[in-house]
Amino acid sequence: MDETGVLPLLDELADLIEDGKPALGNKDRKQIEVGPALDIIDDIRQAFPVEFAQARQIVRERQGLLEDTEAECNRILEDARNQALIIASEQEIVRIAQQQAENILADAREMERETRAGAEDYADSVFSHIESTLDSLGENVRRVRERLNNKAGR
Repeated sequence: MDETGVLPLLDELADLIEDGKPALGNKDRKQIEVGPALDIIDDIRQAFPVEFAQARQIVRERQGLLEDTEAECNRILEDARNQALIIASEQEIVRIAQQQAENILADAREMERETRAGAEDYADSVFSHIESTLDSLGENVRRVRERLNNKAGR
């Protein structure tokens, strides 16, 4: 677990202190040899920079992972926003097209109604003219017959 060897050094220092003689009858104070204690502390100091470097490396790696994850998250969010805009735009286009289709259909119905009314008015005018012409022809036929009858019956 301890790649740096600091934990065994700390255990060794703790053992050195525990094995020390009580100072002046006070069990909370101990007498230890300074040389071995200082050697252990020097060894710990030498091991700590490696441990700190490893910890800094781990922190940098985690920070990099967090930054990469955040960038990916932002990219996904941007993609989602763009897709939402595209969908909303497509829906708006469909809505506008439907509105235009309804307007065109309403215009076509109005044009049909106007054309039908115009055609009926035109047909009525043509039939009225034909009727007038037929009446006039009928009147001419009657007059010609009367003349014929008058000339033949004389």
